[in-house]
Amino acid sequence: MNQRLVVDSSGWIEFFTGGPNAEPFAEAIDQPERLVVPTLSLFEVFKWVMREHGEGAALQAIALMQRAEVVALSTEIALHAAQLSLELKLPMADSVMLATARAFDALLITQDADFKGLAGVNWLPKEKS
Repeated sequence: MNQRLVVDSSGWIEFFTGGPNAEPFAEAIDQPERLVVPTLSLFEVFKWVMREHGEGAALQAIALMQRAEVVALSTEIALHAAQLSLELKLPMADSVMLATARAFDALLITQDADFKGLAGVNWLPKEKS
């Protein structure tokens, strides 16, 4: 089986808005059998889409995300995220995304500069629209 994938929240938003980096994220999103979605991504994406486009669009976004394996924040992932946050000086949400990816031996795909140069991460420089 192909390696599992985690698309971070910025990638989902880039995909939903058709931003300049949408295509690499679409390639991952179009393979729901490989995707792992942290519940924190559901929170961040729902909040952003609801604020920008309304509840209906936000519910549609979440429905698409739920085609993949949604993973709750377990004790193990939370503690690993805390360690990563301290070691790598990552914000809480970023450390949860990375810890979730590592728990599933998944490649994290992101355009968030906090992840630049980290192992197990495919970092895409954010393009200007």
